[in-house]
Amino acid sequence: MTTGMPTPQPSDRPRRSRLRTFLPLGIAVWLVLEIWLLTVVAGEAGGLTVFLLLVAGFVAGCVVIKRAGRRAFQSLNEALQRGGSPERGGGNGFLMLGGLLLLIPGLISDAVGLLLLIPPLQKALSRYTERTVDRKLRAATPGSFGDAFQQARIHRPDGKIVQGEVIRDDRNEPGDTSREQRPPLTR
Repeated sequence: MTTGMPTPQPSDRPRRSRLRTFLPLGIAVWLVLEIWLLTVVAGEAGGLTVFLLLVAGFVAGCVVIKRAGRRAFQSLNEALQRGGSPERGGGNGFLMLGGLLLLIPGLISDAVGLLLLIPPLQKALSRYTERTVDRKLRAATPGSFGDAFQQARIHRPDGKIVQGEVIRDDRNEPGDTSREQRPPLTR
């Protein structure tokens, strides 16, 4: 039965990003590896050892997340008392991620979580992430989130931010020819 609507051609569909294509596969492979590694370690060292490793990882993750949360709250408090804004990042993001990975049951996630707790690795990943985000925002297409972010930071030449709102008065009185209709402004 045909509906009279043309079927979309493959070239009409937007291309799927690599992340959306490979992320589900990567998560599935990661889960299979975690389960396989747990069974291998349980076969060699015993089930009680694996259970104790998982509990130790969970407790360590809780401690790390609590410490990172306290540090973030303390830096926010200090910044507000100074009257400034909190410093960007501060290293708590990767500390929180490391704690979260320690909380997730599995030996591979625990190893990656422990790696994220190493300060030089945190700083290197933080710099890389900041550069990548800045590059992606600059390369964003017009009309996207990056463009809106850029527009939100528009200042006057003297550095002042002009706040205001646009009020449209679309009411044309009958016989009033003083206002002519204009097309909307575009770039």
